[in-house]
Amino acid sequence: MIKTILPALLLGLTAIASTALPAAPVHAEDQKPEQIHVRGSIVSYSGSVLTVKTREGETVDVTLADGWKLASVANAAVTDIKPGDFVGIASLPSAGGGDGALEVLIFPPAMKGAGEGSYGWDLKPNSSMTNATVADAVKGVDGRTVTVSYHGKERTIAIPDGTPVVTIARASNDDLVAGAVVFIPAEKAASGPLAHQVLVGKNGVVPPM
Repeated sequence: MIKTILPALLLGLTAIASTALPAAPVHAEDQKPEQIHVRGSIVSYSGSVLTVKTREGETVDVTLADGWKLASVANAAVTDIKPGDFVGIASLPSAGGGDGALEVLIFPPAMKGAGEGSYGWDLKPNSSMTNATVADAVKGVDGRTVTVSYHGKERTIAIPDGTPVVTIARASNDDLVAGAVVFIPAEKAASGPLAHQVLVGKNGVVPPM
């Protein structure tokens, strides 16, 4: 059975939720689980458990929650980014000023507004994730830059040559094979990571986020 996912939607929402300071005291029963990101390759998949060797070299068992969702990514191009598109861009501050993209996810139209904002990200040290609407995409002298807007703010991000650009694609449980690369936004639980969604690489395209 084919399952679809809205990965960056929940990534954005949980990242914002985990960094937001409460305006009033939070009761223990109201606290949300800590959010973690599991990046690595599949060791095995069986039933409701996905065993992953993480990029840090650790092997972890990820429990798949009831109703969990699955998707993959497909290659896109910088030239596919158009004004009005909603994108998720992981970036790093550039030595010369401004920000340089590490990866770009072009959301399907139905996901516009998912996790809108700009917040810290853990792809690399000091990286950030910006989910925003493309205001302007232009070809500059040193490559392409994109200006995006979110919550009344604007940010211009350079997209160096070779930056992975992807969009959401379908996947099935048959794609959960040993060696396949996964990106899993999960909740930290006593028994280990608990996932409601999984993004898996297929056809040579891996989740770059």
